[in-house]
Amino acid sequence: MRSLIIRWVIVAAALILTAYIVPGITVEGNGFIVVFGMAVVLGFVNAFIKPLLTFLSCGFIVLTLGLFLLVVNAVSLWLASWMAQNWFGLGFVVDGFWPAFWGSILISVISFMLSLFIKGDKK
Repeated sequence: MRSLIIRWVIVAAALILTAYIVPGITVEGNGFIVVFGMAVVLGFVNAFIKPLLTFLSCGFIVLTLGLFLLVVNAVSLWLASWMAQNWFGLGFVVDGFWPAFWGSILISVISFMLSLFIKGDKK
């Protein structure tokens, strides 16, 4: 349970930094509530919808030697933003594909870098 909360906070921190750095990604309203809510929605999309997108686009992924996964990540972030806005009323706005593309790369890099500082279960 502690590990799940730590990962959630790491993704929220990555979302905050991404919204600050990438033009076209904005946070409207109460920032911390929006970002932590978006972290939950993004976790849901990554757990349930992204595997389906990856499966459906496996031909493109093989054809592009895995580079199409960047597009899948961008679409996942864009979809999570849309869900957060329309279903939950959260103000995490991704204005288009390119902000989603660069934002998904930045979220991945920041999450990875922050995860290096967390002591995990090393068995």
